[in-house]
Amino acid sequence: MFSYRHAFHAGNHADVLKHLTLIATLRHLMRKDAGITLIDTHAGAGLYRLDGDYTETGGEAKDGVVKLMAALRAAGQEPAAAAAAIDDYLDLIASYNPSGTLRVYPGSPFVIHHLMRAASRDRLKLFELHPTDSRTLSANIAQLEAGRQIAVAREDGFEGVKPLLPPPASATGSKRALVLIDPSYEIKSDYGKVSACIQECVRRFPTGTFLVWYPVIPRPEAHDLPRRLKTLCNQAQRPWLNATLAIGQDPTHGPEDRPGLTASGMFVINPPHTLKAVLAEALPQLLTHLGRGRGKSQALESGGG
Repeated sequence: MFSYRHAFHAGNHADVLKHLTLIATLRHLMRKDAGITLIDTHAGAGLYRLDGDYTETGGEAKDGVVKLMAALRAAGQEPAAAAAAIDDYLDLIASYNPSGTLRVYPGSPFVIHHLMRAASRDRLKLFELHPTDSRTLSANIAQLEAGRQIAVAREDGFEGVKPLLPPPASATGSKRALVLIDPSYEIKSDYGKVSACIQECVRRFPTGTFLVWYPVIPRPEAHDLPRRLKTLCNQAQRPWLNATLAIGQDPTHGPEDRPGLTASGMFVINPPHTLKAVLAEALPQLLTHLGRGRGKSQALESGGG
């Protein structure tokens, strides 16, 4: 159950899509002064070394953030023109690497923390069940000295998120929440747990913003998940947006090589009204810079409400 470690995959193309979407969503939500309850159900270790043993073994960042940064922020050159959301994402990553060399990749907890506002009383709740990653996450978060603004729990996020919804009212009386759900999908039951969790979360807090990351792989459960989420949203009369990015097969791999993950998606429930246009601009550029062979594609669809 605990064999998955996100450190092997930190900064890959799936992280690029996930974190770019997360940042764009948060930027819009934080235009209002009212505080937000922020929840990450599968937080991982929080920070990852791109020059560490795990990432060197997988090297997946080379086909993700490293490749994107090299294409758009080459040392000694003027930054290439890019979609505003891509620039925002790269700026955030660069802030964790002041030397100019990509050595650290911030996971979702640190991406969220980077955008939190102390004055508005934003609160972040992090769940991580993996014993090693949970300890590492707690140690990484402790360095932020964020006090009560961030809480870490070694719990199953699928269950831990439920009592937090609906969120407490902000100082202005409004209730706002963003929930990120991105399990490893290491076991098939995760797909069913995601849809069941979303169904319960939307029932408890229909106006919350929910982001679900999922892999696009040749497994029936994986293909079923976005369809089930669309059905849930349509039944609850909630708007949704689904973005996918497939970078294609590595042309240097032979027929016997395992391709690894080549595509993933982000499903957003109650997305900001600005998000579709933001991703419509960014996705083709991500495909241009990260695409590498047969099977590359990007897609964006929306509905519900």
